[in-house]
Amino acid sequence: MSASEEVGPALAGRSIELVVIGGSAGGVDALIGLLPVLPTSFRSSVVCILHVPPDRESRLAELFELRAALPVREARDKESIEPGMIYFAGSGYHLSVERDRTFSLSCEPPVQFARPAIDVLMESSADAYGPAMAAILLTGANFDGADGMCRVRERGGLTIVQDPDEAQASAMPGEAIRRCAPHLVLPLSGIRALLPLLETQ
Repeated sequence: MSASEEVGPALAGRSIELVVIGGSAGGVDALIGLLPVLPTSFRSSVVCILHVPPDRESRLAELFELRAALPVREARDKESIEPGMIYFAGSGYHLSVERDRTFSLSCEPPVQFARPAIDVLMESSADAYGPAMAAILLTGANFDGADGMCRVRERGGLTIVQDPDEAQASAMPGEAIRRCAPHLVLPLSGIRALLPLLETQ
């Protein structure tokens, strides 16, 4: 079955309100190839999380503000999640999504040696959005994100993983595939084609 033949059934009947994209080593380059394809009419919320050294201020929102058609900003504590926005997790804090669909920042211990951790964001988002979310896991050199993807799948959300064979670092997508059998395993070009389709109806 081709990638295009797999995508149709995976999207059937879904209305995606939140897209969470996680990555680590190589993730900036991957996102540069993904986020600019989202049109100004895109209606879902997008939250991106990359591993950022805790002692260094994240400039990711500024970087992608120049490249994306949608408005981009760093997620803020207690902020309501708005449609048609791209948010980035900042450095030094875990980013969670609360049941009332607001952001929460915390200083709890690192998960998989990371803070912010992809697992924390994906697991909390899955609990808040259930089937109305999609999770995308990109290139990365550790196992952060595998537990989060499993939670998303358990809660009925759509799970998409970058093909490890073409990822700059294969450990992260490979572990997610091993652990939770994601709905779609796609090359970056396939994720780029799919991303604009992941929106609320």
